[in-house]
Amino acid sequence: MNELKLKYGCNPNQNPARIYMKNRQLPIDVLNGNPGYINLLDAFNSWQLVKELKEATGLPAAASFKHVSPAGAAIAVPMSDTLKKIYFVDDLELSPLATAYARARGADRMSSYGDFIALSDTCDEQTARLIAREVSDGIIAPGYTGKALEILKGKRQGSYNIIQMDINYEPDSVETKEVFGITFEQGRNDINISEDLLKERPTSNQEIPADAQRDLLISLITLKYTQSNSVCYVKDGQAIGIGAGQQSRIHCTRLAGNKADIWFLRQNPKVLNLPFKNDIRRADRDNTIDIYISEDHMDVLADGTWEKLFTEKPEALNREEKKEWLGKITDVSLGSDAFFPFGDNIDRAWKSGVRYIAQPGGSIRDDNVIATCDKYNIAMAFTRVRLFHH
Repeated sequence: MNELKLKYGCNPNQNPARIYMKNRQLPIDVLNGNPGYINLLDAFNSWQLVKELKEATGLPAAASFKHVSPAGAAIAVPMSDTLKKIYFVDDLELSPLATAYARARGADRMSSYGDFIALSDTCDEQTARLIAREVSDGIIAPGYTGKALEILKGKRQGSYNIIQMDINYEPDSVETKEVFGITFEQGRNDINISEDLLKERPTSNQEIPADAQRDLLISLITLKYTQSNSVCYVKDGQAIGIGAGQQSRIHCTRLAGNKADIWFLRQNPKVLNLPFKNDIRRADRDNTIDIYISEDHMDVLADGTWEKLFTEKPEALNREEKKEWLGKITDVSLGSDAFFPFGDNIDRAWKSGVRYIAQPGGSIRDDNVIATCDKYNIAMAFTRVRLFHH
């Protein structure tokens, strides 16, 4: 098969729509469903991401994609009981691959709602059972066990998109795309992201432990497939905050940092112990927790509202408690797809526990950025590699 017709393009009015290859067979088999244009953009970008994460770390990897950027990405690092609880998987037996997806989706569950999933390894039954109970549009993986395929085919009344990727496929070295009827051509971004990129360390603190180096590689590989400008915070093998598609780098850093803060605040005992009624769905719990954490939106505690969600009225998590809790997060790694032009990015990153940074360098204000890192004793590497993705 060298052509696949699609229901429509990005929007229902954009017809006809298809994917095709002129001189080769498509490297995918659609095992179920009818994937759309955006589904396939997510599928092919996310597949490259998890493939490279697996190659870089040697561990199973997963990604949760929405609108051609990752909402989350992770490798199979064992989880604490707290993380299992906030990811709503404490009732499941998890394989390494299922652990990777639970981490990838759990980082930003609101953004992952209705995601497209990528797995680096054959989808097993435990991963399929986890996926089966979440709202998702589809999945791409190199294979599926018989039981996993049976489970996934039952999603969305049998219409769930299931794609099998040819692991031996290698794209051409030159790629093209059309915009406004004009063809663009460039060499494919096939740069290998490895620890070699972390050797130049201009800061006073040059100590980057092995786990932090791994996390920096995860951030950089994630950024390689995130719409630019982009910044990615990583801790313990998973992205905990991704800021994508912002015109200003400080806005990327703030956006990703705010997501990282919410991820950590979800682990606060007051949040962990919110007395939800048993019939409140996971997605509704996610939305409620997000509102509960927000300083400006305590509507869930208003009279007549909390009774619908909780068995009893919970205590508010006040500003001082949040500040104290966020002061405990540390050893976060941060990657940026292009240089930091000002030290304000470092100031903001520090507030979310960043202690290790990888960025290209090359700004006329590198000295200011280095000095700001030194102020906080942050270790920073200049990769000399820009990772814009559009």
